[in-house]
Amino acid sequence: MEACSIIATMIPRRLVSALTSALAEAPAVALLGPRQVGKTTLALDLARKLDGRRPAVYLDLESEADRAKLSEPELYLAQHADKLVILDEIQRTPQLFASLRGLIDAGRRRGQGKGRFLVLGSASIDLLKQSSETLAGRIRYLELAPLDAGEVGGKRLDALWLRGGFPESLLADSDAASLRWRVDFIRTYLERDIPLLGPRIPAETLRRLWTMLAHSQGGLLNAAAFARALAVDGKTVASYLDLLADLLLVRRLAPWHGNVRKRLVKSPKVYVRDSGLVHALLGIGDREALLAHPVAGGSWEGLAIESLIAAAPNGTEAHFFRTAAGAEIDLLLKLPGQRAPWAIEIKRGLAPKIERGFHLGCDVVRPARRRVVYGGTERFPIADGIDAVSLVGLCAELAAA
Repeated sequence: MEACSIIATMIPRRLVSALTSALAEAPAVALLGPRQVGKTTLALDLARKLDGRRPAVYLDLESEADRAKLSEPELYLAQHADKLVILDEIQRTPQLFASLRGLIDAGRRRGQGKGRFLVLGSASIDLLKQSSETLAGRIRYLELAPLDAGEVGGKRLDALWLRGGFPESLLADSDAASLRWRVDFIRTYLERDIPLLGPRIPAETLRRLWTMLAHSQGGLLNAAAFARALAVDGKTVASYLDLLADLLLVRRLAPWHGNVRKRLVKSPKVYVRDSGLVHALLGIGDREALLAHPVAGGSWEGLAIESLIAAAPNGTEAHFFRTAAGAEIDLLLKLPGQRAPWAIEIKRGLAPKIERGFHLGCDVVRPARRRVVYGGTERFPIADGIDAVSLVGLCAELAAA
């Protein structure tokens, strides 16, 4: 906990403002994200800032002592009706949601309608289903992803790419220590965390799928090929992918389906969401090994996509565009309230060149803005209406939109 607090001080999280606003507007807020991403640190830091204006109570539901306090949840929580109650690892006791509903409704009648509960959890199908059924209209969801390029800035960008955005991995003393942390993280997820959430999936099978996804980072989903390699059926592969996506470990980027008369690619592109986990799954331990590895391009593209989506306003829709005729746009971001999307091409080099497919795609989609992300730091026009911009710079532009 102490190390995470230091990390939080060093690298402010973009989500702080949204979390503060959500607690001011909704009775309950669910902060969801993978383990070790910083949810507890963020919640406790917020509680410290509120101290004096409003006290907070923190309960870790993986602690037997804290779970015992909630043996009669209505009685215990009613004693803290004037406080912000933080419930960590909520997926361990999903039956609490029914109690929260009654307490929220009773509080509303007394004029205590906002910011009653902050629940933290590793996102899961069961968690979302349970809460959405019992707390409909009473809860707001926020996602805390690993640190991204817009949060860490240009000086740490190379380290972010290699090590990923989990705070303890990013700020480890060495690349070797960072890799060991990520290897342990993967093992713990497979052998402990996923079984705790309920699914009975062989750890080795899920590891093989996760590793295959890392090898094909940013490729079109070929479920049949994965099924053959794992000796399972297509429905089983789909269920495994659903689980990894629901745990915010994998992203399925859907193809653009705007009203265009073109033969569009229909399969999603699949990314392991944290670049550091990509490299750990593939045994890539340092920058030299990364630059020499075939996954380097897909890994950089994945980092860029995660960073840009995280920086964009809440409610932004993300897609890619590809046609059978060769038109292709790496990322389309449709911001709330805007009719046309932003078209983004992602390059890693210092002298970016626009592919013909990007021009063809823009002719079809007619985007509001056209940007090329590249590995440099300066911003400059690369063609008529198209700017080359750094990843950190485009994150800032999206955050201000």
